[in-house]
Amino acid sequence: MNEELTCRQLALKDMADASNVFRHAFDARLPWLASRHSPEEDLAFWSGYVFANCAIWGVGRQDELVGVIAFRENWIDQLYVLPQFQGQGIGARLLKQAKSAHYVLNLWTFQRNVGARHFYEAHGFLARRETDGAENDEREPDVLYEWCR
Repeated sequence: MNEELTCRQLALKDMADASNVFRHAFDARLPWLASRHSPEEDLAFWSGYVFANCAIWGVGRQDELVGVIAFRENWIDQLYVLPQFQGQGIGARLLKQAKSAHYVLNLWTFQRNVGARHFYEAHGFLARRETDGAENDEREPDVLYEWCR
């Protein structure tokens, strides 16, 4: 991994960059769900709900945020890395931050997000339940993963 990259806890002023990482990574990996929300809605979600409920960490270099994780007690709510930085250990570095703070972590991902599923399984997460997506905003079949220390 590039030595210039640093990991730090993010502040409210960083939420525009965090929501930007989210949108670019989400749209690249899940194009059938792309642009469901406006950039303004993404920023409101990250600045409001995510910031109020989660610890948010990011990996970046200089002024560019390239990866972000948001986690709370026993849950990872968000984990995204810009597509051009994937496969460089950034997601693993962010995941390590969450794992160091918890003994159990759960997360949801979409069943069709094969890359994310492989990533989580490679980092010790086990699929616990699949749903038809009726309970999520996107109405996309999803899978619940769990990791225990």
